[in-house]
Parts: sequence; C-alpha cells; structure tokens
Amino acid sequence: MASAALAISPGPDNIFVLTQSISNGVKSGLATVAGLVSGCLVHTTLLAFGISEIIKRSDSLFFGIKLFGAAYLIYLAIMVYRSGSAISLDQKVNPAKGLSKLFWKGFTMNVLNPKVTIFFLAFFPGFLFSNELSTVTQFYVLGLLFMLSAFVVFSTIAFLAGSISSYLLKYPNTGIYLKWLQIVVFIGIAIYLFLSDK
Repeated sequence: MASAALAISPGPDNIFVLTQSISNGVKSGLATVAGLVSGCLVHTTLLAFGISEIIKRSDSLFFGIKLFGAAYLIYLAIMVYRSGSAISLDQKVNPAKGLSKLFWKGFTMNVLNPKVTIFFLAFFPGFLFSNELSTVTQFYVLGLLFMLSAFVVFSTIAFLAGSISSYLLKYPNTGIYLKWLQIVVFIGIAIYLFLSDK
C-alpha cells in the first residue's frame, strides 16, 4: 500500500511517463515505464548487499539507519510542502524516440539518480518482515513488490494519459490534493519507520 501510494503521488518519474504517453502514444509510455522500473533493481541490489551487513553486525547502526530514514522522509515532506502544487505537462520537450531508446532513457534516469538509493535506504528497512529469511532476500522481495506497484501504477498512467491530462487541465486544483497526498504518505511512512522493530 505504501509503495502504491508513493507511485501515485506526482513526481518526476510518473510525470515523465504521462508526458511521453501524451506526446508519443501508449507504447512510448510503456517503454519508459519498463526502463524506470528496471532501474529500481540496481538500487535494490546496492541496498541489499550494502545494508544487510550493517543490520547483521550492529543494532545501534540499524537504529541509526531508521532515524536517518524517518528524518529524510520528513525532509521530503517539507520540500513538497514548500513546492508549488501546479503539475506541468509540457509536451514540447518530448520528441518521439525509438522504444529501446525510451527504455534506456528511463533506466538511466533511475539508475543515475542517487536520490532513489537514498530513498530506498530510508524506505525499506522498516518493512523487513522475517527472522528466518536473510535480509538480502527480504530486500529483494521488498524491491520487487515496489517495482510491481510502480509498474502497475505507471502503466495505468500510460494507458489513461489522455484522460488524466484532460482532467488535470480541467481541474488544476487537483495538484493541491496530490501535493497533500505526498506529504501525508511521507510523514506516515516516517512514523511507521521510526516505530518499527528490527
């Protein structure tokens, strides 16, 4: 549920999918979605093999990661609060490209964005769910669930791009509600993360 809420909240990734789909059609949007989602696997791998050892070795370090994660999510909520609520759908910056180019564009956008790794670091540790499974396995399960949620939501955006853009143009105040959705989601996950056990 948390992953789906984050995917629905307006951000650079889903806005990019929306504008690509409006400009160049559903296939272009889906190619972009595939690239963006695939990039998450890289961040999941970095997190799984990096943070798992820290979690094994030190309870205090794990608690520090949880505090960092909660603080980072609160910071993101503050940044969203300070930002404008208008959703820009500039179609002029999205010339048509081949599907493979759009895939790699989405992939590199995701992989080369260090904020994604930081966000995963803040987001995933509070959702570890088993004392029997290794933390590496759990991180991959969480990563794949996050990717699945993002794929479903982003693909829906691609298919409904025309209707969504028309709605946003007709009801510009929608951006305000989506802005507050982001804030509530970030703060809610921060509280959950802070209260979660190892």
